[in-house]
Amino acid sequence: MIHLEHINLVVTDIDHTLSFYRAAFPHWYIRGGGQGNWYGKPRNWVHFGDDFQYLAFNDDGEGENRDLTGHQVGLAHFAFVTDNIEAVIQRLADEGFVVDKDGAVNPHRRNVYFIDPNGYEVEFVQYLSDLPAQRNHYEAA
Repeated sequence: MIHLEHINLVVTDIDHTLSFYRAAFPHWYIRGGGQGNWYGKPRNWVHFGDDFQYLAFNDDGEGENRDLTGHQVGLAHFAFVTDNIEAVIQRLADEGFVVDKDGAVNPHRRNVYFIDPNGYEVEFVQYLSDLPAQRNHYEAA
């Protein structure tokens, strides 16, 4: 079996970044962190997650993230499954983060997209069915 263990993101401010992800994942914690040097530039880093998966944040970011409305090569978004999407939306709203856009209307799932403090698009999805044929149903393109 293969599963995703972590995503490593370059950010500009770890504390501001953590305000978003702590609201989304109140059960996660800082697993570790430290300082280093990346090709001649000092940086701080943290691993934020649980015992099985995490997000790595490195604070040596410069400039802006890719234009999500453009066509540049790069990360479009990443997604997390939740069993209570309304709770995620409310926790993020309590920290000042608003839904950027809703996902497509589907009777078997609800999803929303947020933009994190570094311009990464983060999707949250709640499946409303346990049946794979329903969860993975897409309208004809």
